[in-house]
Amino acid sequence: MSWLTAEQALAQLGTKPQTLYANVSRGRIGARPDPNDPRRSLYRQEDVERLAARQRGRRPAGTVAAETIAWGEPVLETSIATVRDGRLFYRGQDAVALAKTATLGAAARLLWSAGGEIDFAGRARAQAPGMAAAYRAVAELAATDMPSVGRSRTVLLGDAARTVAFLAGALASPGSVPVHQRLALQWARPNAADAIRRALVLLAEHELNASTFAARVTASTGAPLSAAVMAGLAALSGPLHGNASQSMARLAEEAQRQGAEAAVAAYLRQGQKLVCFGHRLYPDGDVRAAALMQAFPLPPVFAELAAAGERLAGEKPNIDFALAAMTAAFDLPADAPLQIFALARSVGWIAHALEQVETGALIRPRARYIGPEPEIS
Repeated sequence: MSWLTAEQALAQLGTKPQTLYANVSRGRIGARPDPNDPRRSLYRQEDVERLAARQRGRRPAGTVAAETIAWGEPVLETSIATVRDGRLFYRGQDAVALAKTATLGAAARLLWSAGGEIDFAGRARAQAPGMAAAYRAVAELAATDMPSVGRSRTVLLGDAARTVAFLAGALASPGSVPVHQRLALQWARPNAADAIRRALVLLAEHELNASTFAARVTASTGAPLSAAVMAGLAALSGPLHGNASQSMARLAEEAQRQGAEAAVAAYLRQGQKLVCFGHRLYPDGDVRAAALMQAFPLPPVFAELAAAGERLAGEKPNIDFALAAMTAAFDLPADAPLQIFALARSVGWIAHALEQVETGALIRPRARYIGPEPEIS
């Protein structure tokens, strides 16, 4: 990956510095601190070249559409959440500030624009709580629930709460207390409850990420809300999304064996991107990671990795790093990050599903065919 100085970026773009900074804050251009001068920034060359090409003239609609899908311009309007100037907002409220005290139920009430309290209580207990049980529970709902079209918002909010309650019941201990306490009880780690609570709120929504887009497309067909959550779960399971924090295990092991700086340097010398560091939407560092890591003492190896990663790669830890660090700090199950991610993000998936149902529109983009020319007789 190549990086440009501000002067080089401005020369290609032909714009004022303010425009460059605006493009960074909107996530259009990736940026990182200059390792040789932390007071200055470097800018991702491929992003600068893409914007420069756009400014040189109007490109074919197909090219614009293709770039839009991959970290490009927004493709859907939403009033749910946004990342702006390196901060995450839920319906205009700062998510980091919200996470200091709110529960996942309170976040759901805000994101769903619900008038009353959201209840995720559940009496059922899975025989083997975990992700497999979560998939089974949500799949059963998706196969039997009513379609979302033609039903009132009040009824749909009931479906929404029940879907998250089923998911929580498959992951956590039964009960009527907030789900972060139920997860801590399930894992026999009561001292982790507040950190889990904070993680659930910080992960509840993150605008149009891959799993949310999958959930929203599903909802656009009129499918049940539980089916939208099922689609989100499927997309979340990939190593580039909800399972990203699993990749920290190898790096942490290497850091314990040979030291954090040597482990990070080995990754970079092999041309590998440093796992769980950096995020395109947060050029100055993932605010969710910083907020979560304030909730517990950072294990020494993770503190050393954070410092080494920023020093050698110019990137700060992201939320996947923070989840892995929390798992190590409280000795949680290895897949605790994915379980927390799935339960939290189900609230965001449903918020987008509800918003999509209100539009009444089917999401159906066209494909740009690049195969053999059709034989037309």
